Amino acid sequence: MRGNSVKNSSSFIPDTPADTGLTYPESPAARSHWITGQRGQKNTLDPSRPYAWLLEKERDDDGSLVDWLTIFLTNKECPWRCLMCDLWQNTLDETVPAGAIAGQIDFALGQVERECGGLAKLRNVKLYNAGSFFDIKAIPKAEDAAIAKRLAKFNRVIVECHPALVGDRCLQFRDRLSCQLEVALGLETVHPEALQKLNKRVTLDQFRAAAELVTQNGMALRAFVLLQPPFIPPEEAVEWANRSVNFSQDCGATVTALIPTRTGNGAMDRLAAAGQFIEPTLGQLEDAMDYGVGQARGRVFADLWDLERFSSCKACFPQRSNRLALQNYTQQVPPRVTCPSCR
Repeated sequence: MRGNSVKNSSSFIPDTPADTGLTYPESPAARSHWITGQRGQKNTLDPSRPYAWLLEKERDDDGSLVDWLTIFLTNKECPWRCLMCDLWQNTLDETVPAGAIAGQIDFALGQVERECGGLAKLRNVKLYNAGSFFDIKAIPKAEDAAIAKRLAKFNRVIVECHPALVGDRCLQFRDRLSCQLEVALGLETVHPEALQKLNKRVTLDQFRAAAELVTQNGMALRAFVLLQPPFIPPEEAVEWANRSVNFSQDCGATVTALIPTRTGNGAMDRLAAAGQFIEPTLGQLEDAMDYGVGQARGRVFADLWDLERFSSCKACFPQRSNRLALQNYTQQVPPRVTCPSCR
C-alpha cells in the first residue's frame, strides 16, 4: 500500500488501560509538560565541543560504499517535546556562544585528521544536532557562512531538521555550499493518531510540503521512520512501518532510515511500565527491512545501534545482526537466518 492511502487502525491501543491508572494527556501543551516531567538529568556538555563523532560506511546511490563522518553538535534543545525522543539528554538549555558551532566542526575535523591520518579520502559529512539545524536558537544563523566555509572540501552534507523549519534559511544555506545538501526529516509514522500523540506537532501534509520544498530545490531528502512507536498495536507495527517507508518514498526520499523505538528517555519507560508500549523485536525489524529493501524504490537502512536489546536469542543474534548490516551495505534481501534454538 502506498503512503497516500493511509487508513486509521481499527485496533488502536486505548490511552488508559484499566489496570494502570496512567492517562496520557490529550493536549500538546499538557503532553509536553508530562513528557518533560518524566525526564532525568541531562548529560554535562561543553558548548565548545561536539558531544560525539563517528566514522561509518554507507551505500551510495551508485551502489558504492562511501565513508561518512557524523558530527554530533552540541547546542540548545529544540522547542518540541517529542514523546519518543532521547536526544534531549545531549543538549543545552541555552544557545551556544558565537562561533561555537564552527569551532565544534573544527575540533571534530582535527580529531579525525589526527586519529585517521588525514581527511583526503573523506568526502561526506553529517551534521546532526539532536534537533533542527535551521532552528536559530540551536544553530545561530550568523554562523551559516563560517559553517559552509568549513564544509567546502566535502561532496555532500546532511543536516537534520523538523519539517516546520524547512524554509528560506534552508535555501540560503544550500546556496552557501559548494556541495550537495541533503536534508533529513523525521516522518516517524503515517499512523494519524499515533503521529499526533507523539507530540511532534506535524501533520502528513506538512511533512509532504517540507519534502516538496527540499526535492524541488535541488536538495536530496532523507526520512526517519519509527518501527513500533507507541499507540500502534504490535501486530500492526510492521505494516505501519511499511506504509511509512512508502510514504517517505512517495515524497521523494532517496534514503529512509528505519529506527526501532526504544525506552530510555523517561516518558517511554513510563508508558512501558503502564503496558502502553513494548519495544519491537528483531524479527519485526527484519520483516520491515525485507519489505523496504525488497521494494527497490530507494535505499532503506536499519538503525543497528544497541541492536541486541531487541533479540531474544543469543545463539542466532550474531548472524541476524550481520544479515541486517549486509542489507544496509548491499540493499539486497539475503535468505533469512534459521535457528534451531528459537526457530
